Amino acid sequence: MGENRRGAGLTRQTVVETALRLLGEVGLDGLTVRRLATELGVRSPALYWHLRDKQELLDAMADAIVLAAGMGPPHDGESWQDWLCRRARAYRASLLAHRDGARLVSNAASLSPHTVRMFDEELAATVALGFTPVLALRTVTAVTRYVNGFVLQEQAERQTPPGSPAERLAALAGLLERGQEATLITALREGGGQGGEEAFEHGLRVLIDGTSAALTREARS
Repeated sequence: MGENRRGAGLTRQTVVETALRLLGEVGLDGLTVRRLATELGVRSPALYWHLRDKQELLDAMADAIVLAAGMGPPHDGESWQDWLCRRARAYRASLLAHRDGARLVSNAASLSPHTVRMFDEELAATVALGFTPVLALRTVTAVTRYVNGFVLQEQAERQTPPGSPAERLAALAGLLERGQEATLITALREGGGQGGEEAFEHGLRVLIDGTSAALTREARS
């Protein structure tokens, strides 16, 4: 009887917030409806008053992560370049704030009507800054997918190869004909790794520059 009362007092928001906290403890593979119900002190059927199935739960969790990044059009006087950079950095931070965050969002089947409406507002604001609707959609989508992919790589559970960084670099050099003089080794030695802030910012700048070129082409045509 007491358990039923606790189940009746649950809200969808409480379920989603608890699921996100549990995600940090057990990861996406360890998150089950039964485990979430135990965490909330109820039986699994009590959760289905708020969410139809596990996929809807995962979608609601993904939606919360996306919204936590802060959606919305550019601020007054903010260029589309600055807006896209701000949006991408905030989105990355939101994904990184949750274990398996990028994987969760990438596998979402759908987002809430509120999130879809916010996305449409962003696109409309981008069009007002000179984009066509198609270029606006492709640009924001490209940036979003770039961030998803970058964070997926950051959050991938990889076992660190044995040995120090210098030893691993030497082993890699041993695979190449030019050894320590190979371009790959030079790039890695000079800080050209695939991860980290500098790598993220480089990729983001490439997307921004490419979009500027696309805008110029459209204006000429």
